Amino acid sequence: MRTRSRFGLLALVVAAASTTPVAARADVVPAAVKKPEKPAPPTPATPAAAPKPPTPPTPPTPPTAPVVAASAAAPAEKKPVNKAAPAGASATARASTVPADKAQPPAELHFDVKRATLENGLRVVMLVDHTSPTVAVDVVYDVGGRNEERGRSGFAHLFEHMMFQGSKNVARGDHFKLVTSHGGTLNGTTSEDRTNYFEMLPSSELPLGLWLEADRMKSLDVSQSNFENQRSVVKEEYRMRVENAAYVPAAIRLQELVYQGYWPYEHSAIGTMRDLDAAQLDWVRAFHAAYYAPNNAVLSIAGDFDENEAMALVRKYFGSAKPQPNVPKFEPPPLPQQTQERSVIVEDTHAKLPAFFAGWVIPASHEPDHYALAMAAMLLGDGESSRLHRALVRERGLAVEADASVDGYRGPDTFEVVVKLASGAKMDQVKKLVDSQIRDVARLGPSDADMKKLQNRMRARFLLGLQSNFARAQKLAEMEVYRGDARLLNEELGRYLAVTKDDIKRVVAKYLTSERRSSVEVKPGQAAQGEKK
Repeated sequence: MRTRSRFGLLALVVAAASTTPVAARADVVPAAVKKPEKPAPPTPATPAAAPKPPTPPTPPTPPTAPVVAASAAAPAEKKPVNKAAPAGASATARASTVPADKAQPPAELHFDVKRATLENGLRVVMLVDHTSPTVAVDVVYDVGGRNEERGRSGFAHLFEHMMFQGSKNVARGDHFKLVTSHGGTLNGTTSEDRTNYFEMLPSSELPLGLWLEADRMKSLDVSQSNFENQRSVVKEEYRMRVENAAYVPAAIRLQELVYQGYWPYEHSAIGTMRDLDAAQLDWVRAFHAAYYAPNNAVLSIAGDFDENEAMALVRKYFGSAKPQPNVPKFEPPPLPQQTQERSVIVEDTHAKLPAFFAGWVIPASHEPDHYALAMAAMLLGDGESSRLHRALVRERGLAVEADASVDGYRGPDTFEVVVKLASGAKMDQVKKLVDSQIRDVARLGPSDADMKKLQNRMRARFLLGLQSNFARAQKLAEMEVYRGDARLLNEELGRYLAVTKDDIKRVVAKYLTSERRSSVEVKPGQAAQGEKK
């Protein structure tokens, strides 16, 4: 599934000193998500030779008492062919023999997740898998763009950068050096819904990853010099990834239209130049003090490690972190009712071809109708055999790309269609064909053959999306933050496979109506970027 920021999840950098590829994100809903020319995040130069890093404190002798599982033991695990069976992780899906219009039986997904909570409120999620000698550490803070005040947008993203500027025992820049010189990779990402920081390391370096994350949780250097430095970096990122990137201003404009009047998602997590210029150090420090606390975070560990040893390290390094007794409660405003289409035209000097963006507000990602809408997005815009690609690209040559996706927002979500037109194609004709394809699904629904293909693709993408230790750590942490229990990840695939033909037909007819649509037409322009009603 596409990341939740319209122009890609905001990521600081991946400093890679390992041959193990680490995906920037592995989402639960793997709908078709290819977007027009998404810019890559800036990558600062990696030091040519990192100094020999200090060794973090030696962990205490692990306690003899076993970690208590939050649930009954999971069934014995089954792993892919040619893989040894790791402890505590099973992800096997079986094709169903029942008719396609009936609910599929739940997929066999059994992650033996252990959960614990420290006295300071830090929630810990662990999943052991001894398949490869690596371990992922992921700290997710329950703060993102949706928590920002008007006039102070972009603070969550700014702090993603600030978190790499040094802490009490780690000098500025040494977080990268320590991890990469020990054979690891790391990054931080920001979305409208959360901010996370992660390390992917050899198993023997778990103490290092935990020590680094704990040190900056407890003692981040929020100084004037670091603030000014990172404000400049974020502003440059905005220039590169927004102002000078084709189609990105239109994507952000669509977000504003879809959520018009609903501030938590009406603004992008990257913020605006105006708000970044106006930001004051006291505001930034207050934001950090309010949200960056152990009782507003989840620590997720996945991979080759011992649970008791890991918990001993967690208690040693994170146990002294002070909780925030007054974490601001997220209290969203009511979502305004949309009764007619909202549409604008955006001139884009960096776009080479016209494009059409359309979006609809749909239920939150945990609600039943969302699973059916995710399957509808795959039907309409997932790959070359999808309805939109076949009608617009393959059969008529009116477009070079045609995609549909759900964005996966934690609150009310978005169903989005993006079409990049072929040279000489007429916008009105493209829009009519998009409407026609949506109406056909609402009237007739998918066929039995469509359902079989959708279910197979969902199985494959869901399970492949959880192959890496980092992907598992990330999804478990987000499930704990968003829904209060990481074990619910075991139920997700079954929810998608339970969607029926009638479900898809019903939700498309209910939510993807013309009066609920917001749209942006992109016109390649020679003058400065602008907008027309």
